[in-house]
Amino acid sequence: MGVKSFFHELKVKASHKRLFKALTTDSHHVLPKASDKIKSVETVEGHGVAPGCVVKSTFHEGALYKYIKNRIDEIDTQNYVGKFTLVEGDVLGDKFEKVCYEVKLEPTEDGGSLIKLKQEYHTKGDYEPTEEEVKAGREEAVELYKACDAYLAANPHVCA
Repeated sequence: MGVKSFFHELKVKASHKRLFKALTTDSHHVLPKASDKIKSVETVEGHGVAPGCVVKSTFHEGALYKYIKNRIDEIDTQNYVGKFTLVEGDVLGDKFEKVCYEVKLEPTEDGGSLIKLKQEYHTKGDYEPTEEEVKAGREEAVELYKACDAYLAANPHVCA
């Protein structure tokens, strides 16, 4: 098994506090409304949204994937850091054991957020992820964060 890490940063308008809440504790309410790709988000193992729980995101028909399951490894509400591991779903295919994500939200001077994303691809055997696979994973994440940002801007009462 090999491990390949990638980093990406993205600036958005929503505050780090609102965005963190939308992406973690309230994701089951917010993400299906914010993204036209996500049909539902539900905890399928454990209780609530806490380390050790597994959260299943189901996508609408016609999406690239049917579903994914992420294990919550850490939610640091003081430092606005979430760590998750993609443990199941057709996105893993026969090439990946898992994909680990670390999302850190930092406040910006204008009241928005800087999203710092780290992705670790744990491959099966000696497989090396292609640039296209990495780019696709990064673009999916960026698209989700932008959709969430737009939804929060249009709905100032959500996660306030």
